[in-house]
Amino acid sequence: MRTSSGSNRRRPTARLRAMPDDDAPRPSFPPGGRVPLIAHGPVYLRPGERRDIPVFLRWMNDSRTTRTLLMNNPIGEAMEERWFDQMLEHHGRDRWYFVICRMADDRPVGSIDLRDVDVRNGSATLGIVIGDPADTGHGYGSSAIRALVAFGFDQLRLERIQLEVFEYNASARRVYERLGFVHEGTRRHAFYRDGAHHDDRVMAILREDWAAQARD
Repeated sequence: MRTSSGSNRRRPTARLRAMPDDDAPRPSFPPGGRVPLIAHGPVYLRPGERRDIPVFLRWMNDSRTTRTLLMNNPIGEAMEERWFDQMLEHHGRDRWYFVICRMADDRPVGSIDLRDVDVRNGSATLGIVIGDPADTGHGYGSSAIRALVAFGFDQLRLERIQLEVFEYNASARRVYERLGFVHEGTRRHAFYRDGAHHDDRVMAILREDWAAQARD
């Protein structure tokens, strides 16, 4: 599950108030540890660091990961360094980019961001990727989305968070629907991959949708 990040790259999405669920696991670290600011269930979110670049390169040069992203060519260290510098320029202004890490051992498993943050209108676009296919199916992606959506609504005062998902990525669409995202429209034949054009679905969740889940 990865949507867009900077430079036309698609990277696919808090303990401030995570997904409204009284039974949701609370962040827990060993005695003497810390409680992350943005977390849910088995993961927490932290800002990206330059030391993460080798991990990003491994993820972004794996065709199993990039098949659901707007990426169709290999990338090198120089390209990733340039992307990272551009990302830092926007972080905390019109974009918030985080690395998804496991609570158990701090291991990074993916990345998630809010981009095109429009403070005046209260909107943003969410993107997420789980880097290693072996880390899919463990709830890391859905927990990271819950954490970031809570951050967007509770701390950034957003009103609407959207995302885009390729038509053939049915498993990701099911996750988004389960988290409360609603299909708003389809961009027909919006991108070209492997010899064919494919549709792109736009999904979104509103603050009131999120609040309604808290009351249920």
